[in-house]
Amino acid sequence: MIAFLIPMHHKFTTKKKAQFSEKLVKWYRTHYRDLPWRNTKDPYRIWLSEIMLQQTTVAQGTDYYHRFLTALPTLADLAQAPLDQVLKLWEGLGYYSRARNLHATAIHIHKELDGQFPDTYDSLLNLKGVGTYTAAAIASFVYDLPHVVVDGNVLRVISRLHGIIEPVDLPFTKELITQLAQELLEFQRPEEFNQAIMEFGALCCTYKNPSCDTCPFKKSCVAYKKKVVSTIPLKSKKVKKKSRYFHLYTILDEDDSTLIYQRKSKDVWQGLYAFPLIEVETYGDTPPPPGALASLKLKAMDDSETYRQTLTHQYIHARFHYYRMNSKFGKIPKEYKIQSWSKLAELAFPKIINNYLQCEPRI
Repeated sequence: MIAFLIPMHHKFTTKKKAQFSEKLVKWYRTHYRDLPWRNTKDPYRIWLSEIMLQQTTVAQGTDYYHRFLTALPTLADLAQAPLDQVLKLWEGLGYYSRARNLHATAIHIHKELDGQFPDTYDSLLNLKGVGTYTAAAIASFVYDLPHVVVDGNVLRVISRLHGIIEPVDLPFTKELITQLAQELLEFQRPEEFNQAIMEFGALCCTYKNPSCDTCPFKKSCVAYKKKVVSTIPLKSKKVKKKSRYFHLYTILDEDDSTLIYQRKSKDVWQGLYAFPLIEVETYGDTPPPPGALASLKLKAMDDSETYRQTLTHQYIHARFHYYRMNSKFGKIPKEYKIQSWSKLAELAFPKIINNYLQCEPRI
């Protein structure tokens, strides 16, 4: 099947591969952005940047990168930090499994590997949360090993260059693109080539409105010649997202303390804090607070509008219900924690709850 994705006359000769790689690196030396993780060989910092930039823009990720390193400047600091602190530093970036894996891997390296970061592609792949892209990035950026990185930018550049019309999220297509990119890398230093091709995709061969008129490769780009740039890369049909409906209960006692709990199960918001919550099939009448809180003498005060958040595979809808008590919290179910309202900012909450706290403060 792979064989006829690219007709023979679309393949590069050895000379053309060398010319492309040389021209790409020259372009990079003129146009590259001065990003903080490009000025270090510290595997911890490069690893952090690569994990952080998955599903995150460079503009957003840069501020988080600096803030994270200010708090936890070394791998040992991260390994010894409580997970709550790591999640708080990550708050707002989303995809929190990245932060949990980062923390677990730091502990593993610190305790099991004597703090020595793995220095081969295969050993990097053994780390939790490190896949083929991240392993190749660390291997090439830190150790200059000849492993090509294939992120969304590289998929786009290579598929347009060769006119690949098969969905790039299919395994055999990605394997082909990796092979083609690897052949180009062999003519340059791995670190610089990888940086160059990713930067080219980010700045010139962009997803929308690519700079084809000024592109140094338009004469050899199949997608440009056939006027199909806007349709490449192609992805498989998207999975329909599921909608979920939450009722959350903000309960304040006479000391302005509230009840929260930490999400433990492998579900949305794992590891983050939330108010007592009930999930329903769809919105109708507001149900009373969870049964475990039935003994509390509550006075209903207010209901919020519906807050919404779009995740990768689901839409979250949340309504907040505000209650007051004329006494302090007494004995509460063990899954809950009493927290001063004024100190909620010390803990990591999902974005949708933070939006509520910012828009509808109760104190």
